[in-house]
Amino acid sequence: MSSPQAAVTPRYDIDPAHTSAQFKVRHLMISHVKGEFTKISGSVIFDPQNLAASSIEVTIDAASISTREPQRDAHLKSAEFLDVEKFPSIVFKSAKITATGKDSYHAAGELTIHGVTRPVTLDVEGMTPEAKDPWGFLRRGATASTTIDRKDFGVAWNAALETGGVMVGDQVQITIDVEMARKA
Repeated sequence: MSSPQAAVTPRYDIDPAHTSAQFKVRHLMISHVKGEFTKISGSVIFDPQNLAASSIEVTIDAASISTREPQRDAHLKSAEFLDVEKFPSIVFKSAKITATGKDSYHAAGELTIHGVTRPVTLDVEGMTPEAKDPWGFLRRGATASTTIDRKDFGVAWNAALETGGVMVGDQVQITIDVEMARKA
């Protein structure tokens, strides 16, 4: 006699070709500079009926930063900012996911940047229902966002402006548009 199998919470792999992580930070106190990371991997275990069994793990290759300006990118990769040689990855691991509305959630967890780990909460919105693709996968998508103070993560370089203020703002807005897939 066999016992009934326990329900397995679906595990999705993040599709790096259809996922992007963007950031926005104030430059010279007058405008925003936007950038992105182009190499993202990870997994999402998600069951809206059992959020306690759900989790998110995302790893971003810090050296994949792009602001469309090679000199700025080189500076951001340097020890004055991300120090990608010493800290090659940016990592988020959720600890608790809670519903905040229809298809929206808070994912509380730990974010590690520049070797510093701090608690953050991602606002996850627009979790799509599963859709079957032509290759036999079930896919979902969502957008996660948060704002961090970069100095909390040891990314403190700045330069004072002679008119007052600083060259780079401290608040960094982060948005991750994720598409994830699992075998049907």
